[in-house]
Amino acid sequence: MYNSDTDLLFPPRVIPDLKDCRGRAWRKIVKRAIAAEEDSTEKLAFLLIMVRLNGCASCSADSFRALQGCTVCAKQSLKRFRGTDDELAALYDQAVPEIEQYFEKIYKGTE
Repeated sequence: MYNSDTDLLFPPRVIPDLKDCRGRAWRKIVKRAIAAEEDSTEKLAFLLIMVRLNGCASCSADSFRALQGCTVCAKQSLKRFRGTDDELAALYDQAVPEIEQYFEKIYKGTE
């Protein structure tokens, strides 16, 4: 079975649907990710934390998560997250320099 809402990794198109899943601090992070350019560090950091929270790397086409779709999976992952919104913000803040370091490493290798 194929669900048109299922992608290989967390898709950016789902970001706006997550705005009201948590509190004010989370909403601020989502708005920041929505406003960011498509290939910006901020948007990529948001995608990275969602891939990690959702377990996208271990999702397969025939799994229950995939059958539900990325939007439902992401919303459930956020509801099940036991930490606070401040902890989610900390994960996001940690992901931003991680993305920057990754790109620095790649660009140094091409010089």
